[in-house]
Amino acid sequence: MNHHLFGEFTSIPSKQWKNKIQYELNGANYNETLVWESLEGIKVRPFYSADESQPLPIATQNTQWRIVHTIYIQDIAKSISNAKTALQKGSEVIYFTLATADLDVIPLFDALPREVTYFLRASFLDQVYMERVAQWAIQHQYTLHLLVDPIYQLVTDGNWFHNINQDFAIVHALTHQYATVNLTIDTKAYQQAGATIVQQVAYACNHFNEYLSRVTTQGQPIFVEVAMGSNYFFEIAKLKALRLLFDLIAQEYQAPQGVVRIISLPTKRNKTLYGASINALRTTTECMSAILGGADFVGNLPYDALYRKENYASQQIARNQLLTLKKDSDFQAVDNLTAGAYYIEELTKQIAEKALEIIKQIEKADGLITSFHEGTIQRKIEEAAAKEQQLFQTQKEILVGTNLQANPNEKIQAQLELFPFVKQKPRKTLIAPIIEKRLAESYEQHRLTEENN
Repeated sequence: MNHHLFGEFTSIPSKQWKNKIQYELNGANYNETLVWESLEGIKVRPFYSADESQPLPIATQNTQWRIVHTIYIQDIAKSISNAKTALQKGSEVIYFTLATADLDVIPLFDALPREVTYFLRASFLDQVYMERVAQWAIQHQYTLHLLVDPIYQLVTDGNWFHNINQDFAIVHALTHQYATVNLTIDTKAYQQAGATIVQQVAYACNHFNEYLSRVTTQGQPIFVEVAMGSNYFFEIAKLKALRLLFDLIAQEYQAPQGVVRIISLPTKRNKTLYGASINALRTTTECMSAILGGADFVGNLPYDALYRKENYASQQIARNQLLTLKKDSDFQAVDNLTAGAYYIEELTKQIAEKALEIIKQIEKADGLITSFHEGTIQRKIEEAAAKEQQLFQTQKEILVGTNLQANPNEKIQAQLELFPFVKQKPRKTLIAPIIEKRLAESYEQHRLTEENN
């Protein structure tokens, strides 16, 4: 069988294509008319070709991605029931979030199947508690990953769990002794606070570098949690750029290649209260970007997650979106799905190059933690968020159903079960924390006020 389907056609150089396009523009400026610039400063051309692109050494295992279901543990019995239902309905991995050490999670895992992969992310750093869970998991042969990320705690809360020395001492002790305890780099806050894609990649890499320079592990996987936005091709390239730069950093520390595992979840930044059903369309493309970009674990966000408590109906819709992508759309058919896509390859290269510039600047300034203490990163994210907010206000960034084609008769007040806006409690902190904020918040607050009048 001849696989060279277009071998009989002569290749047309990109310069010839550009000349033809320039002719068709009837004198209009090519760069001004057809080349646009993203928030990241990346200039996007109208076409890309093989003679201007070089393959990047990034291998993605698209055949291996798994569907993740997230559960916030409040009641052990309900969490067991929720996890069993999710597994029966097609989820493959369960990601638990635990807020307090007052709950004993061992009975939870003991009631669930041993052959499933589990994540446990605690909102505290208690060495005794985690050692007990890790020992139990090893003894009973459970695939349980205890995720620890004290830098995320500092970034989002403004304070360490305890203090910098104690936090890193605990993390070092846990990861050095237990293979089931994994360093985690949670980058979701950067995206959900308004950082550009280039900033997200750069800060993730500096985050990674801080851990490799401070913590010794047994070579177990390091997990990166990523929030996926709606800029479809850019988000694919974001994950590929992350892998490329993470491998380069790992080489410097003689860490194993491919040590990073990516956990993706759709962002909350572009989600809305009004026209909430459209959130399901947004999350579908965001999950597609995650899969094509090479995420290892892909979770979804129910369309009503902003304002309703966990409920079976919306969770099932979210899970079915992933099942459709995996089972019916063949998004797991082959590895390296985007290899050879010139546009994505070029985006990946530019994102990585621009991120590398930021990485070097931060490392020259003594690293990520120091930059947060000096407020440099917070200011950069605020500037990027302000630019995006302005685009939203002027309808240059569209959220259908919110700042375009909104339904003026829609009422949402009676359906609110959760507070959907930024919560801030003024208190003393070591650094100014990163505050996650959705684009539509001020618009929605205004509409809710009108509902009440």
